[in-house]
Amino acid sequence: MLGLGFIVLCTLVAVLGYWVLPDNTPNANNSLVALQKQPPGLRVNVLRIPLPDSARSAARVGLLGLWWGGQPSPYREVPIEAQYRTTPDSLFVRPFQTYRSAGAARVAEQGVALASLTKNRLANSTPQFIAEQAISSRTYLLGTDKAGRDELSRLLLGTRISLGIGLVAVLISVLLGMAIGAVAGYVGGWVDSLLLGLMTVVWSIPGIMLVIAISLALDSKGVWTSFVAVGLTMWVDVARVVRGQMLSLREKTFVEAGRVLGLPQSRLIWRHLLPNMTGPLIVLATSNFAAAILLEAGLSFLGLGVQPPAPSWGLMVNEGFQLLGTEAGLWLTLLPGLAISLLVLSFNLLGNGLRDAYDPKTPVG
Repeated sequence: MLGLGFIVLCTLVAVLGYWVLPDNTPNANNSLVALQKQPPGLRVNVLRIPLPDSARSAARVGLLGLWWGGQPSPYREVPIEAQYRTTPDSLFVRPFQTYRSAGAARVAEQGVALASLTKNRLANSTPQFIAEQAISSRTYLLGTDKAGRDELSRLLLGTRISLGIGLVAVLISVLLGMAIGAVAGYVGGWVDSLLLGLMTVVWSIPGIMLVIAISLALDSKGVWTSFVAVGLTMWVDVARVVRGQMLSLREKTFVEAGRVLGLPQSRLIWRHLLPNMTGPLIVLATSNFAAAILLEAGLSFLGLGVQPPAPSWGLMVNEGFQLLGTEAGLWLTLLPGLAISLLVLSFNLLGNGLRDAYDPKTPVG
């Protein structure tokens, strides 16, 4: 139940997507270089300078557009120190200093015209009011990565990629595996030998090598290529289980009765035999879900899966791994690695629970 609860929580985050992210820009890719590799809990003031009207118009998206692809920022953001001062026509701020030791000289003030901070300045608005509207406080609960992006937002958005790849891979593997396994087990003879030989060949190839070969054959990298490639490597497990179940079920009395009644073979397979395999297939699907998440993370870590700036957990582990030995390298590697481990563990626990539920005779432990 704990595993199921964590999966439901991740699914909810993935479905809501950009609606619940602290950084809802496309791919949570709002990069503030001055804030790169900052520790968790960072709190900083940000000066928001409106972009030109043409850029602001292009950044407007609807509610569904926000959910699907995020909201491009209509501002140019500059991290600043807490103290600032105003004059009748200007705002003076000091840029945020990433590393500041005792006795180090402070960065010189920079002036910003108040007219550039608001497009609809009221006649009675004071410089202090305009400054308060343009400056916002922001907290990075899990810190920032090497590009100054919010680590929490990218971790949350990464659930959409991981669960999406797992879902598509499971659907492809289940549909393809059921079709091949059912034909092999029911027809038998040379068809069974041929398909069993195909399963054995595919089974003997390491999954990650097969995914790399499919990606090279499609001559493409990216999210959808990873979806298809991972799914095409996992159908053998399903096909072998369906074939074994089909060999035992095709001699049952209800199948003989169907043959006597003249039912076509396709109806016997899809309406009467495959529904009797629901339990084993659900258990296998949860196992394949976890394997697909791990496989995608490994591919992205190697640079062969999801490409930047998409927030894949495997890609985030790679970015943190490159910084190992620095202060930021530990949590930038640990956080996405922990997310992968918890999600895979949850699917494995759910699979074990479903196995016990569908086969009560299986000894516990």
